[in-house]
Amino acid sequence: MTGKLLSKIKDKPYFTAKDFALYHSDSLKILEQLPDNSVDMIFADPPYNLSNGGFTVHAGKMVSVNKGSWDKSKGFEDDFAFHLKWLSACRRVLKPEGTLWVSGTYHSIYQCGYALQSLGYHILNDISWFKPNASPNLSGRYFTASHETLIWARKDRKAKHTFNYQLTKTADWNGDFLKKPGLQMRSVWAIGTPKPDEKIFGKHPTQKPLSLLKRVVLSSTQKGDIILDPFTGSSTTGIATTLTGRKFIGIDLEKQYLDLSIKRFNKSNKQND
Repeated sequence: MTGKLLSKIKDKPYFTAKDFALYHSDSLKILEQLPDNSVDMIFADPPYNLSNGGFTVHAGKMVSVNKGSWDKSKGFEDDFAFHLKWLSACRRVLKPEGTLWVSGTYHSIYQCGYALQSLGYHILNDISWFKPNASPNLSGRYFTASHETLIWARKDRKAKHTFNYQLTKTADWNGDFLKKPGLQMRSVWAIGTPKPDEKIFGKHPTQKPLSLLKRVVLSSTQKGDIILDPFTGSSTTGIATTLTGRKFIGIDLEKQYLDLSIKRFNKSNKQND
């Protein structure tokens, strides 16, 4: 890899193997140790700040929306300051032609979008990830939330970023009924929530489907690129990089999800041999 790049980080990795490294730490602490212009792409799924004591539906049962103390809002100004800090740190370590993806719901994505623009990122697209199997709304007072938004942004407006146009146009995208064969990929993607075999070792409360992250990675990076996830969770981003020949650095504060990441990596690495 990343061996040379990881040598710049004084903190010891929680786990390393085959161009895959995990750090048990605050993302800002690790990011500040990385050199300028050293990462090709960043995918970030920051806290949504929606753990407010409410309820939702999962597998036909009513469950709490609370995900942990890491997902609780600290108020508008503090939440925005947090997004500004980590996005600024990410921009420094991205290569000039590098890009960043950030995902979220309406609880967080608009703050992230404003922060991106204020820091000088150039927004390329906003993607609507439509979930055909989204959970129903319990209250009957709102539209059923059935999508999340991903913002794709370039570090430098004048740089030439990676976009694998022909691949996005012609590849088989796992049954996305909105993607017509041989036609340009549009900015609405129909992808179901994580499949059962993606959760056999356990699950993260905001875990993304592998097919979503593989699409992100394949469309916006090249083989051998270094991809970083500052809120790696169960490392779906890392599994996508392993399966597609990229290199990965993941950071998370929660040890239990890093342990889950390692189990997932070991399984995917065997499949990839």
